[in-house]
Parts: sequence; C-alpha cells; structure tokens
Amino acid sequence: MATVSQDIFKPTKFGGKYTVTLIPGDGIGVEVTESVKTIFKHENVPVEWDQIDVTGVVTGKQHLEDLFQQAVLSLKRNKVGLKGILYTPVEMSGHQSFNVALRQELDIYASVVLIKNIPGYETRHANVDMCLIRENTEGEYSGLEHQSVPGVVESLKIVTRMKSERICRFAFSFAKANGRQKVTCIHKANIMKLGDGLFRLTFHEVAKDYPGLIVEDLIVDNASMQAVSNPQQFDVLVMPNLYGSILSNIGAALVGGPGIIPGCNMGREYAVFEPGCRHVGLDIKGTNQANPTALVLSSTMMLRHLGLDESATRISQAVYAVIADGKVRTKDMGGNATTTDFTNAILQKMELV
Repeated sequence: MATVSQDIFKPTKFGGKYTVTLIPGDGIGVEVTESVKTIFKHENVPVEWDQIDVTGVVTGKQHLEDLFQQAVLSLKRNKVGLKGILYTPVEMSGHQSFNVALRQELDIYASVVLIKNIPGYETRHANVDMCLIRENTEGEYSGLEHQSVPGVVESLKIVTRMKSERICRFAFSFAKANGRQKVTCIHKANIMKLGDGLFRLTFHEVAKDYPGLIVEDLIVDNASMQAVSNPQQFDVLVMPNLYGSILSNIGAALVGGPGIIPGCNMGREYAVFEPGCRHVGLDIKGTNQANPTALVLSSTMMLRHLGLDESATRISQAVYAVIADGKVRTKDMGGNATTTDFTNAILQKMELV
C-alpha cells in the first residue's frame, strides 16, 4: 500500500490507543463501516472510535449545520478520520456538498486515489497501477455560484498559484516516496488558458525541483481516452478537482468498480480516509449487498498513517486473499455473497496470515 503520510502532525493518542473520528456516511456507509469495526475488533487494533453520524439525507438546515460542526470539531481534536461518503442532493434547493465543505473547512487539500488491479479479480485491463492526486479545495468545486438574472447562472472556477504548487509538490513527493517513475499533469489549458494554464505552468516549474522523474502533461479529454485504451502508461497523475472526480471513476471501471478503490485526503494538520470513488450506494442501502473492500483498504491506509503497519498488512493481505480465492464475492464482483459473508471471510483469512 502506498505511503501518503507526510509526518507533519501527530494524531491523538491516549492510554496506548488512537482516537479516530468515524463518520459512517449515507447509503451503504453504515454497513461497510460495521465491517471495518468488526475487523478492527478482531485484530485488537488500538483504535477508539469517536463516531459522528453526519448525514446529507435528513432535512433541516440548522440540524445539518450542527452535525457538520460536530464532525469538524471531532476531526480537529483527533487529527485523523475514517468516513463513508455523504449524500449531496442534486436539486438546486439542496445543501452544499458536505464532502467538499469538510475538506475546505480543514484544508484537506490532497485527494489520493489508488487504481490498481487486484490479483485474482480479472478485468478487461491488466497491469493497471496508477495513483490519482487531485486538488481538493478549489477549481470548479469552489462553490461560488450565483444566478445573476433569472435563467443565467455564473459559476466561478478558482485556480491559484499557491494551491497549484502545493498539490504538485505533494504529487512529486508522493512519487519519490513510493518509487514511482512518472508524473502526469491533467488539464484543459488549450481552452481555459488562464486557469488551467496557470496550473500547467506551475506543474512544470515545480517539476524542475524533482529531477529523475519523467514529466508530461495531457489534456483531460485525451487523458480520458488514453485511460480506457492504454491505462498501463500512467503512473502518478495530478490534476484540479473536477478532472480527478471524473478520472477516478474511469479508473475504477478499469479494475473492477468503486467497491474496491481505496483513498484518502491529506492536509497539513488532518487526514481523512475514505473510499476513492465517492459513491453513496443509496440504491442498495440496508440490503447487506455492499462490497466493504474500498473502506477496509482505506482503513489499512489509515493504520499505516498511524504507524500500525503490522495490523495494516494482516488486514490488507486477508482482503486480497479472499478476492484471490474467488469463492466469496459480493454482487458487484459477480458473486452473491453478502457484506457479512465477505467480512467473515476476511476474519477467517486473518487467522491464516
């Protein structure tokens, strides 16, 4: 599993245990979170959960704001969190995305999504191993929209040199720390010459400080085509927010779907670990069909961040062993196992690791 910690803050630890903020999220969040809690208990992981049941489904603006502030305060105390995905209504009257607001509030600026084939789970493409790093706090997700006159909406995309440089340095540092060979900047500078042009220019300026790495840039529509035709060419990719959202879903489709893609969000002071593809799964909520792999693997990334490598290795190896066996697979992986079945299979494999 990749190294993402920057060793720039220390999580909260009392009595030999780490306190971690847990936000189950909406949709399948509760079910896959229970899977993680069961596995951690079985492994005797020294983690205590500070659970905050934030939701994007309930109504009532003040109640939503109260829940959000509870989550922010918990993360400020604990420095580290594990979360499912929070639902954001599509309707214009709906509230702002809590996922975006949380990252902006805590300046959790770097999203890391790992797209890699899992041995034993065959897909159309083999030997895919790339890491998508996206800027989390500005770009099209700045949340600056208004209706100037009825029927005319202005939506502002913000790109700054400071935040572009920060995410590019993160990407190059990640590549160096994990023995990666190439970093690719994804942009649309041919059309957005100032905004994406600044991001691309900053990327190449930062690249000069990291000799030895292959450096390239691609226009996002070309990158999307290349991803589905020859994904093996990619290694580390860095990009503004919206392009990362799109390419992480394309990448997930290449290796087996959102149910197996881990991820995390890093900042100077806080780290939040969550599935790499931000799918809520409202359609299968409460049916015990959800694949817990993405959140379980995200939780092992969190354990490595906390320095608990032994437990992280045992859990991740057990997950990979279950998938490699091919006997217990959830519906999204072509099987009929329940979330509970899959979790129990992981526990059984852990006894053998």
